[in-house]
Amino acid sequence: MAPRFEMGERTLEDSIFQSYIGTKSIFRMDREILRPSYIPVRLPHRETQIEQLAQILVPALKGERPSNVLMFGKTGTGKTAVVRYIENELKKADLQRLVHYLYLNCEIVDTPYGILQSVANRFVENLNQRIPFTGLSTDRVYGMLVEKLDEERRIVILVLDEIDKTVTKNGDDVLYQLLKINDDLSRARVSLIGISNDLKFTEYLDPRVRSRLSDEKMVFPPYNAEELFDILAQRSRLAFDNGTAPDGVLSLISALAAQEHGDARRALDLLRVAAELAERQGDDTITEEHVQRAKNKVELDTVIEAVKSLPTQSKLILLGIVLNEEVGNTKLTTGEVYTTYRDLCRRTGVTPLTQRRITDLISELDMLGLVHARVKSFGRGGRTKEIQGSVPQFEVKRILERDEILAEVHGYRVKAQTTII
Repeated sequence: MAPRFEMGERTLEDSIFQSYIGTKSIFRMDREILRPSYIPVRLPHRETQIEQLAQILVPALKGERPSNVLMFGKTGTGKTAVVRYIENELKKADLQRLVHYLYLNCEIVDTPYGILQSVANRFVENLNQRIPFTGLSTDRVYGMLVEKLDEERRIVILVLDEIDKTVTKNGDDVLYQLLKINDDLSRARVSLIGISNDLKFTEYLDPRVRSRLSDEKMVFPPYNAEELFDILAQRSRLAFDNGTAPDGVLSLISALAAQEHGDARRALDLLRVAAELAERQGDDTITEEHVQRAKNKVELDTVIEAVKSLPTQSKLILLGIVLNEEVGNTKLTTGEVYTTYRDLCRRTGVTPLTQRRITDLISELDMLGLVHARVKSFGRGGRTKEIQGSVPQFEVKRILERDEILAEVHGYRVKAQTTII
């Protein structure tokens, strides 16, 4: 008889989890092995990039400032994994404890104040002396950062992941401050590693910032299907018993991920979700059916995360397209989208952008795969974009209406188009 653990007035036997706790896990090891955040002892097919970055950073172990580095590549091409791998290797080699390796994701810490404050607080041991989240000028926080860094001789390597996000949102002032900080330091030295998915983001930088930041450039090519197979095979050997993830299943996942610009993160997510679906069914082996179901689930999760991270103006545009589709307006012109968008702005109190800017934002939504916008020619009548949603209406609308600003338009309906023949 199963033991009874008292939990208030209920027992563990009464819990909805009881029937699942005793089930056999398909994972031999921790399932975190199949997450992108896990760094294995070897990174397949990124040996060249690891070697190149190691050669650039080796002066840090001698107490000298390395060159700044700018890394480019699509999502899931191993950029973050490589800098995390190098961090571990530096800690092993840094016998004098000279090197301080700091990693910041600029999609999370996305303001100049936040970036400077986060870096400075890494060097403050006394919690009472830490820089507050708000309340000081950026110049004051910069001055405190310089003061903290210069307390001893050290080399600081600052990794700014998604560096293009902070530039797009705030401009390049904080980059300029971090790049010129060595002019204000006497004992410490700082080097930057910038990571970006946008190959063209440097075009928006001030020439002084661009020249200082791009001492060294590294481009990460997408993985092909064979390389993705090797990555999945390596993780599978760690995560599962032999035979749990057959080669045919790994080949299918590799082929699907290779179609998505060689995204290793997507490949790992597909394998993990497929394994979890097999586990829930009580199966000992992952099948192609599990992979196809995982693909549908991951795609929906990706859409939801993409919608959540959109800025307010883009959310209003997407909501306008979804609301039009609800009443049968499935093929919209830019003007029709703009009319609905402007009405939504009026109802939410958001200042509307110009139609030209909305056209640019529609193109960005198209690039994200949230809408499908194609240019349609009317001969002498000119050209316009024909816009359609390419995501599940119900799920997207539900996510958008959770936004505090967009909650004001809950229940709003667009008038259906009337075609005159």
